[in-house]
Formats: sequence, C-alpha cells, structure tokens
Amino acid sequence: MKIDFRDNPELMEQVTLDVMPCFAIYSAANAVTRFYRRILAETGLTYPQYLVMMVLWETGGTTMRAISERLLLDSSTLTPLIKKLETQGLVARSRNREDERLLDVVPTDAGLALRVTGCEAAMAMNAASGEALEELQELRGRLDKVRIGLNEATARVD
Repeated sequence: MKIDFRDNPELMEQVTLDVMPCFAIYSAANAVTRFYRRILAETGLTYPQYLVMMVLWETGGTTMRAISERLLLDSSTLTPLIKKLETQGLVARSRNREDERLLDVVPTDAGLALRVTGCEAAMAMNAASGEALEELQELRGRLDKVRIGLNEATARVD
C-alpha cells in the first residue's frame, strides 16, 4: 500500500521514530548484541559465532548449507565465521562423504564444552529483558512474521 503524503501532510507529521516499529526492532537488536557481547566475552565468541555454535549444539553437526539456511546468512558471511571458529578449535570442517559439494561442520570437544555457558547466556538475556518466557516466545513469533513478510515483499520487488 503506497500513500501519497503530498495529499495528506497531517499523516506525514505522525511518521516519527516514536511510532516506527523498524526503529524499535533496530535498537532492540543493538541492545541484544551489546548484551551478548558482554556475557560472551569469557567464551571468546562474537554474537554471530554464538549463533553458529547454537545451531551446532542443537544438531550435533550439520552442513554449511544447513547452517546458512537456519541463520539466514549467505556463504560469504558464514564462511569467515566458521573459519574463525575452526581456528579457535571449536569446530571441525570436512567434505561430506555422500556429497563432496557439501561441507560438514561439527563442534569439537572444546566447542561442546561451551554449551553450558551458551545456554546460561540465553537464559540471562531472557531474564534481563524483564519479559516472561511466554511473552518472549510470543514476541519471537510476531518478529518471525514481520521478517517473513518483509522478505516476501523484498522478493517481489527484486
């Protein structure tokens, strides 16, 4: 739906940062990243690396493609993250035995040892948010719906 603000200048006056959900989402994302940066400092993980490790802890190991799809990251973003985790000794990469085009990624023992701290970080974020777990799950569902709608709208434009 496109609105011609030239025909409705009063409406244009109402479009402010205070009413824009995109700004609330952006600033909340920044707050989440800052929170995790502090709490993950002892692990040596950045927030994006932590997300990769979460996928690996959930799956026990999977392909780069599956990680990319799960985290909605393209390979040019994901590859340096995985390489850094490998350098840190937290993951191991190898060619998939059934399909050489695929790259398997598995957590090492050192990577698995960080899972407790990773789960503690997630629960600390939940607690620090001031929201009940059920409310956060509801918010997550609404944000997923927003993301999906925006991705679909972007795909129609491209």
